[in-house]
Amino acid sequence: MFTVLPPAQQHAYARAPRAQFMANLLQAEEHKEQVMTPLEEILAERSLSALFQPIIDLKRGEFLGYEGLIRGPANSPLHSPVNLFATAEREGLALEVEMLARHTVLEAFARLDLPGQLFLNVSPQTLTQPSFRNGQTLAFLEQLDIDPSRVVIEITENQPTFDFEAMRSALLHYRGMGFKIAIDDLGEGFSSLRLWSELRPEYIKIDMHFVQGVDRDPIKLQFLKSIQSIAESCGTHVIAEGVETEAELKVVKELGIALGQGYFIARPSPTPPLFASTETGRILNASSISIFPDASCPACPPNAQTTAQKLLTYIEPVHPNTLIENIFDRFNADPALRAIPVVNNGTPVGLISRYSFIDRFAKPYQRELHGRKSCMELIQNPPLLVEKNMPVQELSHFLAESEDRHFAEGFIITERGRYIGVASGQALLRELTQMQLEAARYANPLTLLPGNVPINEHIGRLLQANTPFVACYCDLDHFKPFNDTYGYRKGDEMIQLTGRVLSWTCDPKLDFLGHIGGDDFILLMQSRDWQSRCEQALRSFEQAASLMFREEHIAAGGYTSEGRDGTVKFHPLSSLSIGAIRIEAGQFSSHHEVSAAMTDAKKMAKKIPGNSLFVEQRDYDPSYAKETI
Repeated sequence: MFTVLPPAQQHAYARAPRAQFMANLLQAEEHKEQVMTPLEEILAERSLSALFQPIIDLKRGEFLGYEGLIRGPANSPLHSPVNLFATAEREGLALEVEMLARHTVLEAFARLDLPGQLFLNVSPQTLTQPSFRNGQTLAFLEQLDIDPSRVVIEITENQPTFDFEAMRSALLHYRGMGFKIAIDDLGEGFSSLRLWSELRPEYIKIDMHFVQGVDRDPIKLQFLKSIQSIAESCGTHVIAEGVETEAELKVVKELGIALGQGYFIARPSPTPPLFASTETGRILNASSISIFPDASCPACPPNAQTTAQKLLTYIEPVHPNTLIENIFDRFNADPALRAIPVVNNGTPVGLISRYSFIDRFAKPYQRELHGRKSCMELIQNPPLLVEKNMPVQELSHFLAESEDRHFAEGFIITERGRYIGVASGQALLRELTQMQLEAARYANPLTLLPGNVPINEHIGRLLQANTPFVACYCDLDHFKPFNDTYGYRKGDEMIQLTGRVLSWTCDPKLDFLGHIGGDDFILLMQSRDWQSRCEQALRSFEQAASLMFREEHIAAGGYTSEGRDGTVKFHPLSSLSIGAIRIEAGQFSSHHEVSAAMTDAKKMAKKIPGNSLFVEQRDYDPSYAKETI
């Protein structure tokens, strides 16, 4: 029995005389270990196998189709597709391996008679090869009786540079044949965003890095939101890859992403399922919405990634050989100019401060004496250099630990050590102040709970999803007298205690807790046992808060304090009131209406002495809420 030679050698030998061909074949058999590599054996024996992983329509709960995946021989180093294709690239057989992989996937797809679309991985290099474009794949599809409209060419990006013109031309050619286009691993590759812009694919796959843990990471959540928004504007369907948990699946669905793929939905298999699992269907059909990760804490507000570059002002630099009289002219011509950078071949060497310059040359005849000298005489100390990507919080600490003059005189901002602009201490202070104001809108600094903006956003999501929920307004009774009697520090502790008690009350998967300020908290609850949770919160608060009062005040049931009108009054011990209203689908149209309804319920709860829960039993009229806003 003779060894089967690699295709390239078969082709060469086929042209030789038969006697010579047989001699070569015998020689190859004698030295087969030297002639054939493991990869060449795979090609000769066509020993690749196909797996299929379903892609699910998140709205319908049905499989849109399957991605075809390839594996090398089992118990072989080339079983992994990463090793397989890396070896193929190294041995110059990438095109041959990819063509065999494509045929293997297509044959298996036809043999299994799988429904829906087939996502077929194709590298950009292969896509533009004449041998791929000349109709071989289309002819093979005809043999297998697969309509090209069912095949999605999934462009896999593993090289840093593409010929976009050739890519666009090739894809227009395949679209004309009926194929659809998908771009794989958006966010992971070198130029996938440009590919999206240039090629306008029907599908875009988000790299699994941004999907896994999206229920806990506000930055990943924001990335997915942005991609989904762009996709909606250009008619592209987004596929979230790497969905591995129930929480990830819920978040992806609630963002409006069309399609999902991952181990939680179904693992790759040589015989994949035709229908989604009961568990997946239950999650997709659930009426509740997930709690998005909190991007509102002071440590991670939307502007937490603000860097020194935002403070940058470009000032035309001068060369070290620039004369001092030219510096005079620059400052005289521009009264708003506070500093002039000195740069040599892009490298900052100094910063001339207007104040230091004027102080030094205010005396008579200084310009006449020193005007013709180099400006380097003005540089007594090295400048403070700050890279443009340094976060402003880190910059504030850095500046505080530097010499005082840097705050007043300013500092130089660089990019990889090269001058790009200057900034001042005043600009840094303005930005930090703005960030604190912005963070206060998103989170309460005392409890670190979400503030007004996230609360309103979550109410909006609940209303948009037509999800029934219970809105609770939680407020401390007689808090001001407690604050006046025990001091603001104890008052802060009381508010923090309330936040902790209410947090313990919540189911973190279903219930949202926010702090709108002072001693006012908001609970948005999807838990079915919401009422028992609220009642437990009241009991827990009563027990925990009792530790904050003095024994004589507990014995007396309260304490006396002077009111704003100067009269001394007796005040009961602080208690917690919760006003709750059930909200059904379609009952309210905005968070303003929900807020007004909660406020009314809270007022009723506060009329009840002690720790109390008031549940609005009547049908609440939203028009009344509109009138009271």
